[in-house]
Amino acid sequence: MTQPVNQQAAPPATASRLLHVDNLRTALMALVVVHHSVIAYSDIPDWYYTEPGADSSRALLDLLLLFNQAFFMGAFFLISGLFVPRSYDRKGAGQFLRERLLRLGVPLLLWLLLIRPLVTMGRYTTASEAAARQGAELPYWKYYLSAYTPGPMWFVEVLLVFSALYVLWRLLTGQGRRTPETTPATGRAPGVAAIAGFVAGLSLVTYLWRIIVPMGVTVLGLPSPGYLPQYAALFVVGLVAARRGWLQSLPKAAGRAGFAAAALATVTLVWVVSSYREVSFGHGTLPSLLTALSESVLAVGIILGLVMLFRQRLSRQGRLRRFLSAHAFTVYVIHPPVLVALGYALSGVEAPAIAKAALLSTIGLALCWATAYVVRALPGAKKVL
Repeated sequence: MTQPVNQQAAPPATASRLLHVDNLRTALMALVVVHHSVIAYSDIPDWYYTEPGADSSRALLDLLLLFNQAFFMGAFFLISGLFVPRSYDRKGAGQFLRERLLRLGVPLLLWLLLIRPLVTMGRYTTASEAAARQGAELPYWKYYLSAYTPGPMWFVEVLLVFSALYVLWRLLTGQGRRTPETTPATGRAPGVAAIAGFVAGLSLVTYLWRIIVPMGVTVLGLPSPGYLPQYAALFVVGLVAARRGWLQSLPKAAGRAGFAAAALATVTLVWVVSSYREVSFGHGTLPSLLTALSESVLAVGIILGLVMLFRQRLSRQGRLRRFLSAHAFTVYVIHPPVLVALGYALSGVEAPAIAKAALLSTIGLALCWATAYVVRALPGAKKVL
């Protein structure tokens, strides 16, 4: 996604494409599909197809969702930030914004006008039947407007806003003109003290933000506005890392330390949330502060670990990885109707929640990329997808 998942130009920190970033982005996209597959059978029914159940394995799915939510969209924003400076340098403000509107705005419109009606049909039927029992009618257009949400495309909306703010910053600071291609700078990556300071600051800002916007509420259709401080902060980190070459200069020990910190933070997060429930999600409580701290440590730690893991072990691409990377953004756009259709198709299967989530995830991953291949083969599709 420099467009977070569909940018084909070289990442900004090097003259050649950072293949490990491509591969990490693809892995995160697969995690998005798994995440939304799991929601269908969890105790968090915030999806277009849900299947009630009572077996205890649902608790494991809830924990997986809690873990994923703490870092994976933040990682997307960081990766998105990595691509922005060099893209702006080559194109200037006008062309940069026009391309952003094409690559992000057009898929958003396609989602709102074509895909959203498909995935919300089940919810509309339920709402229409409820209205009929009260002697009222609920035309679809009224339901569509009253229940507006961008769905998973909230990410694209927020990324458009962040991109516009970046352009504004460049213009206000006198850096609005196009600049010639230069050899990217390489600098020393932040040390332990700098990273710890960033985590502490992010934790405090998140804690204060959640006094106003606690977890569980929606703002302008965003399903997780409580994480906006993390998204904004990691996007900025991506911008700075692109300029200073941090991805190349991170030491190997950063990955191991990051995974260790993330593991400890995960244990703490699970304990806080399971012990204090709703009071851990905002309102200025001490458990809310612990939640913000453990989420920030988890996010920064696991992102550091994943970046180093992919840089060391997954920095090459063969035909399969190139295919997966090229179609990743399209998967992001089209995966909801694919998963919803599969959910209905599997509704007659009797199995524990965790087994059905695994089945939906496995089939869904293959079918999402296959569908993306078909969609991108349509005339003109590759210009926006």
